[in-house]
Amino acid sequence: MKAMVLAAGFGTRLLPYTLKRPKPLFPVLDTPLLTHTLTQLRKSGAEAIVVNAHHLRDQIGVMLSGQKDVHVQMEDMELGTGGGLRLAHSHFGEDPFLAVNGDIVHDLDLAKVYRTHCASGADVTMVLHDCSRFNNVRVNDKGRIVGFSGPARAGERLMAFTGVQVINPAVLELIPKCVFYNIIDCYADLPKKGGIIQALTVSGHFWTDMGTPADYLKLHEDLLLNGRLPEFSSVCNDSSFYLGKNVVLEDGVMLQDWVSIGHGVTIGEGASLTRVVVWDGARVAPGSILTDSIIAGD
Repeated sequence: MKAMVLAAGFGTRLLPYTLKRPKPLFPVLDTPLLTHTLTQLRKSGAEAIVVNAHHLRDQIGVMLSGQKDVHVQMEDMELGTGGGLRLAHSHFGEDPFLAVNGDIVHDLDLAKVYRTHCASGADVTMVLHDCSRFNNVRVNDKGRIVGFSGPARAGERLMAFTGVQVINPAVLELIPKCVFYNIIDCYADLPKKGGIIQALTVSGHFWTDMGTPADYLKLHEDLLLNGRLPEFSSVCNDSSFYLGKNVVLEDGVMLQDWVSIGHGVTIGEGASLTRVVVWDGARVAPGSILTDSIIAGD
């Protein structure tokens, strides 16, 4: 199985933090989100992975240097989801490939998603769920996707895209080369050309779109305080406080509720942190009182 991680976006909803790092490199318990994504793909059977990069792309290139199963697609101009996929077309061959957004954390069975698509006869399979905040994909009573804006018509329901999909490479030939293009524009036309976009609806899973500072903090709460995602349990050590390597907590520091502190961090004397993520290398000034915050450092 081949796969692609869509990691080229600007992350504007996460400003000003995305001025320092591209969103896929935001630390999740002190490990870049992209590292978690690649590990998940490899465990699911992906043997060749494309990661596209545009915003702060050199940081992604440095992180992935030497990973022989990963091709970093450096994009000098903003190409959008469709344009990025089209540029990567030559890497996929003729078999379906798995595509995942670079800003999601989930426990979906990606290998099962891939097998389901291969047995379906569809051109594209999009994994959907019921998430009222994002429900805008119209699905008919045959489980086919028929539109990407509401309201739902008779015999339809609205669902949300999880950011996980399987695509037959031939679909990418419908996208113009080397221009900005949204993949949803391609999908909106595909049924008119006789193509099939199948919905694979899931439930009972963990999923977070790490799109805003509040989402990013809620993810850490779910991992540290609510015990979500078992694969993180060895990192959390059943504690609501995560401390990376070489962390210095000076006298009188108070950690409350949950806190995640990256490696090489110094928390100054008498500081109080409640529901805070501190990135590696940062320093928190003595006496600071921080709540529901991201500390990105210099």
